[in-house]
Amino acid sequence: MTALDTLLSLDRPDDYARWRDQKLAQSPQRLEELVVEVRDPRDLSDAEREAIIDRCRRANMAIYVTALGSEADKLIPRRLGEQLGLGQLDHNPGADEDAISALSVQSDALHRGYIPYTDRPIAWHTDGYYNSRERQINAFILHCVRPAAAGGSNGLIDPEMLYIGLREQDPAHISALVHPEVMTIPANVVDGIEIRPPSIGPVFRRGETGHLALRYTDRRRNIQWRKDPQTEAAVEALRGLLDDPQLPRFETRLEPGWGVICNNVLHSRSRFADHPDQQRLLYRARYYRRVVAT
Repeated sequence: MTALDTLLSLDRPDDYARWRDQKLAQSPQRLEELVVEVRDPRDLSDAEREAIIDRCRRANMAIYVTALGSEADKLIPRRLGEQLGLGQLDHNPGADEDAISALSVQSDALHRGYIPYTDRPIAWHTDGYYNSRERQINAFILHCVRPAAAGGSNGLIDPEMLYIGLREQDPAHISALVHPEVMTIPANVVDGIEIRPPSIGPVFRRGETGHLALRYTDRRRNIQWRKDPQTEAAVEALRGLLDDPQLPRFETRLEPGWGVICNNVLHSRSRFADHPDQQRLLYRARYYRRVVAT
């Protein structure tokens, strides 16, 4: 049995306690600890690459800061992902032909109805929570070309810290949330045509490389939870932790040339406002692999 299998099955609490204590000891406490200064994400130095991997090992996320400014070049996230071994990009609704999404306010038929292409706030979620089991998102890059004139900050929570918070409250919460049918995202049907089938799966799961992975959305509509008291208690506890400022989290507003690279951490977005002279544009690249220590 691997260390992760022990975590998910709740066996051997002493092993969990050792993992928890190590995790808490190495986790960054301040946003500044996540920051890596990078000359050019398209051409990382060995030291820059190792610094990004180190942040992702300790917190599942890193924030890179550059002096590139508002350079609208999709090679920035693409080359960054290649250098970190992330491999194939996920093609998702709204993405361009190159599988990289240009996140801006768009009202055309392709993007209408998808909140990331509006100025509305987005609740806590992981990317691709509606994907099939064969296409689970394990990492993403969010690169800022232009921030909004006002607002548009991102909240970030390490899924492993959420796991610890839930398990410390009651291990039964973990038992409920690892059930293979605990959360169902209904099919996406447009004009009577099924665009995407239902997505059924756990909240916490064993990732393909033996890591702890999270699949979650804080949407309250069009989500079907397994109907039993244990699941209801676990979901209530999860939502309570997301609303609790004591759960470790970070908040950042990306500037031009900055970005987030992470192992699909929980994230949110505040409402924003554009101006004719400054319209928000971010590039998003999603991956099936994750950033791992080498």
